Amino acid sequence: MPYTYKNQKAGPNLAYLSIFGTSQIHLRDPYVVAMWSVVFPGYGHLLLNKYLRGFSLVIWELFINQMIHLNLAMVYSFIGDIQKAKDVIDIRYMHLYIPVYIFAIWDSYRTTVDMNKIFLLNEKDAGAIKRLVIKPFEINYLDKRDPISAILWSLTIPSLGQLYIHRIFGAFFTLVMTVVLVHFSHFIEAFHYLLIGELKKSSQVLNAQWLLYLPSFYFFTLYDTYMNVVENNKLYDTEQKKFLRKYYQTNSFQLQKGIKVK
Repeated sequence: MPYTYKNQKAGPNLAYLSIFGTSQIHLRDPYVVAMWSVVFPGYGHLLLNKYLRGFSLVIWELFINQMIHLNLAMVYSFIGDIQKAKDVIDIRYMHLYIPVYIFAIWDSYRTTVDMNKIFLLNEKDAGAIKRLVIKPFEINYLDKRDPISAILWSLTIPSLGQLYIHRIFGAFFTLVMTVVLVHFSHFIEAFHYLLIGELKKSSQVLNAQWLLYLPSFYFFTLYDTYMNVVENNKLYDTEQKKFLRKYYQTNSFQLQKGIKVK
């Protein structure tokens, strides 16, 4: 019996489609993931779709950083005021920060290596996934989307790009984080004063401790959105190939010579 697509045994699923989004295992650079954990603990795990661990590490980083006043100390060290940087640091919590920070980097790197192995071992025999999910409150489906559009929406307000690609959990968490960081850093207020030329008042209203979270958070949402659009598009192509092989012409099909029509 010829070996065709229908004879293959479906392996484990490498992707899962739900009303909350699309989670999948695909090849990632362990060093890139680890570097995002260096930037902010939890970001590397969010790139791996490990949301519970990622959200927990992000919340822990916010809590412990606020208790230590680490961002404020970094600002003072940037401007050369080392003594003031030492004064604002709360040493009671410093030794709680370091082990979790190192663990986040190590664990994101280790997990990426393991997930890459899982992908390579099961890529060819992976089972098909649901391409359409319909529930009373939400609908999700596998399709192709434009990476540039996702980037542009993320540039306006973080979380809009994630909504565009239907990552509900990530979008909700990102939106809440955006509101919290913008509120406590007074970024919008400072930006308003900057636009009308009141530079001194703009710098006075800023909260340096909260402001330092914004750059890494903003650029992470851009990278996360772009990367997931690209990988979702690849997943769509893969599932389309499997669908065509299953329901249309197989590899064993041979075109028979027909009768010449006069």
